[in-house]
Amino acid sequence: MHLKCLWGFMFMMRKFAAELLGTGLLVFFGVGVATLSFGFKFAGGSVAAGVVATALAFGLVLLALAYVLGPVSGCHVNPAVTLGALLSRRITLAEAGGYWVAQFAGGILGALLLWGLFSTSPLYNRPVTGLGADGWGPLSDIHIGAGGAFLAEVVLTALFVFVVLGVTSKIGNTATAGMVIGLSLTVVHLVGIPITGTSVNPARSLGPALIVGGTALSQVWLFIVAPLVGGVLAAGMHWLVYPSPPGSVDVEQAERAAAAAAED
Repeated sequence: MHLKCLWGFMFMMRKFAAELLGTGLLVFFGVGVATLSFGFKFAGGSVAAGVVATALAFGLVLLALAYVLGPVSGCHVNPAVTLGALLSRRITLAEAGGYWVAQFAGGILGALLLWGLFSTSPLYNRPVTGLGADGWGPLSDIHIGAGGAFLAEVVLTALFVFVVLGVTSKIGNTATAGMVIGLSLTVVHLVGIPITGTSVNPARSLGPALIVGGTALSQVWLFIVAPLVGGVLAAGMHWLVYPSPPGSVDVEQAERAAAAAAED
């Protein structure tokens, strides 16, 4: 019994470590490209080039992480995805709590690592260059208001989480799930970057906002609340389409592994 409990504890720690690592890498690379494109102006005067580069960075990093970390934790790397999975009965509340702690910690660590890297450049000025923080009003490319920013984040997150829940269900194709998820995040960023900078992920928004401070930090509440509302809507849409929500593939694999370990 003690060995079984120890194995279960270690298995959960592996999941939390995977979520921390994955969220940190997503922030480091995705926010890094955003900062290079819009802060350092590597895209020059072309906003479109910066939008495309940043969208591809987030999408491709998540695509890679989905295949590498998916078998371990499901590769949520996003509190809104975890909330959707919780409401769809994919994971327990205790697991969700551990995931959220790991994701927010990973987002902060990824942002700190990125900031430490950029700070070694004489061209970097935190108040001016920023760190890819999200925002509305003067921080939005189209100067959208708070209401519009909230609506955009809810809709974009709902679409993204709905796709994640769908492709990781029993009827989904696990061989292509990572590709679908990564491309979905890319599309979401193509639409959202000019509007808010695109969060759809509270952990992605909190880390950079804590470092940049100022207006970005005062507005970060919206980019925590709105994506979570979107995650709730996505779970509702999933329940509507799949009245008896199937468990995700990675959860079933974990349950089989736990049963096999218990027998041994």
